[in-house]
Amino acid sequence: MAFVPLHNHSDYSLLDGASQLPAMVERAVALGMPALALTDHGVMYGAIELLKLCTKAGIKPIIGNEMYVINGSIEDPQPKKERRYHLVVLARNAVGYRNLVKLTSIGHMRGMRGRGIFSRACIDKQLLQQYSEGLIVATACLGGEIPQAILQGRPEVAREVAAWYQQTFGDDFYLEIQDHGGLEDRIVNTGMASIAAELGIPLIATNDAHYLSVGDVEAHDALLCVLTGKLISDEKRLRYTGTEYIKSEAEMALLFHDHLQPDVIAEAIANTVKVAEKVEDYDILGRYQMPRFPIPEGHTAVSYLTEISEQGLRARLGLEVAQSFEPLYSERLTFELQVMEQMGFPTYFLVVWDYIRFARDSGIAVGPGRGSAAGSLVAYALGITNIDPVRHGLLFERFLNPERKSMPDIDTDFCIERRGEVIEYVTRRYGEDKVAQIITFNRMTSKAVLKDVARVLDIPYGEADRLAKLIPVVRGKPAKLKEMIGAESPNPEFRQKYEGDPKVRHWVASVSMPPVW
Repeated sequence: MAFVPLHNHSDYSLLDGASQLPAMVERAVALGMPALALTDHGVMYGAIELLKLCTKAGIKPIIGNEMYVINGSIEDPQPKKERRYHLVVLARNAVGYRNLVKLTSIGHMRGMRGRGIFSRACIDKQLLQQYSEGLIVATACLGGEIPQAILQGRPEVAREVAAWYQQTFGDDFYLEIQDHGGLEDRIVNTGMASIAAELGIPLIATNDAHYLSVGDVEAHDALLCVLTGKLISDEKRLRYTGTEYIKSEAEMALLFHDHLQPDVIAEAIANTVKVAEKVEDYDILGRYQMPRFPIPEGHTAVSYLTEISEQGLRARLGLEVAQSFEPLYSERLTFELQVMEQMGFPTYFLVVWDYIRFARDSGIAVGPGRGSAAGSLVAYALGITNIDPVRHGLLFERFLNPERKSMPDIDTDFCIERRGEVIEYVTRRYGEDKVAQIITFNRMTSKAVLKDVARVLDIPYGEADRLAKLIPVVRGKPAKLKEMIGAESPNPEFRQKYEGDPKVRHWVASVSMPPVW
């Protein structure tokens, strides 16, 4: 028997996940697991990172999302008070990945429910049905619709909902059992086993992991308090049982025995491997899709880029139409255009030129261009950058060359007060479904998180500030806590306090480093 964890949250589950993806993959490898799933709450922020890390580590990545499903329609302009249910959705193949992306995007664009930090991106069953191809679905935790029906003493509703999912997803629908030691788990698990036997739906055993190992219980509890503004000592607050971590096969085999038959348990654990075996190579990396630029009649992307580059360079150098370029400029321009054509990037440069031209023509302040793009004469000719790379001896190859397979990287700054007009322009020009803004995550520094954890532990601010000031700034960033308590600590006084004071040891042990917006 083997086990694959199919229900796991990273720190991209921003309210309650504490595990960082590199450590999650390391743990899965250390436990001999052939695959690892990521099912963050309503989001897919870590999907590509999981794919790259697992591929490098030699285990199979399973991209998923613990989604929020409502009965009714997310398009209802005046929704009634709805119950949103959890549902684990995994991508079985590339088609499933794209459908999962589609569902996640629709949920965020049209299905937001709730307020503030507790708002959630929801979908409905009509959407699930529409985008069901390539997806594997499981009933999730106690917050799932079927578990809730069982807990409410409505087994007929639980069977009805299970039958709908079975009809929609066929053999790719699974009933989850979890055992975190509570009475509700036992009620749900026995109900799930009954439905599984009656309808022929397979069971899978999961642990709804929100942190890495049993050693991270205190850090995760402190994280919950930091994010919800509570003290550890508060009686009424969000709590976990202390068992929601990535368990080994042996640990999973010890669960469920006081309420389920051994053969049922063994099959539910073994089924996790069968689910992982269904998952195919997503094959979603390495290919670029260029936007469609409206090319004038009689031109190709290359010929039009050549024409406007020559026109722009003449304007930059103050040359008349009949005047020839100096050899340094003509040879450089020809070379760059050939490389761009060879690598398939002419359309990309036309799009960048297009929206920067719009900004300049509209009187919107545009930066001079940053990074290696300053080494491109084409970029200079098109007004993307404002530095003449020939005059200043800048290398085009640092920006783009046939050996580099990644996309060109052109950093452009727009006036913060009018950048919205540029976004509106590209949305109108290329289509609302072709334009997206990309999220950026920053991590809390060791100084900041040390103070936050001090607050939830009710440690006086003055004491927290004094300890935080012992952390030196190294290369512009505060040193990491694991470095501060290591044998070669950059500040021995900090390490002495850690080793000599049980309160400080508990304090540092309670630190987690979540991402922040």
